[in-house]
Amino acid sequence: MTQLDTDAVWLKPGQVAERAGVAVSALHYYEQVGLISSRRTSGNRREYRRDVLRVIAFIRTAQRLGVSLEKIKDALDQLPEQAIPGKRDWARISRQWRDELTARIEELTALRDNFSDCIGCGCLSLTSCPYSNPNDILGQQGTGARRLTARTTQSTTRTRTETSLFS
Repeated sequence: MTQLDTDAVWLKPGQVAERAGVAVSALHYYEQVGLISSRRTSGNRREYRRDVLRVIAFIRTAQRLGVSLEKIKDALDQLPEQAIPGKRDWARISRQWRDELTARIEELTALRDNFSDCIGCGCLSLTSCPYSNPNDILGQQGTGARRLTARTTQSTTRTRTETSLFS
């Protein structure tokens, strides 16, 4: 863990937004929900420590992967408050998410590889397709994407926990 220098570089919201590729309003929202923090100047203007750029990159990447802001906040709450998070801090979060991210990757891979099974013939009849679902057999097995569900359940049962990272 790197100790926070008293002369740490502080950035204005516009600078952070530009460098992070987000709107200033996103910074305010992230702050409102407790994902990042700022300090106030004597003129009551916000300033962010430069290391907030790494935190925002983490937030945006996790969001693209489908991770909820609640789960992101839980992870960020484990980072040190008075010091700049170091490699060990980020590695700890990575280890905690590894199994759940692997399961998510397997689900997305199965969706990619098997998506054409559902609409590949072009008839657009998902309930009674004579080629991929003769006599609507899959409808009798339950709701949802039965083939995809069966494949991903078999391959991810070993890595899945009771509570999903993406719920």
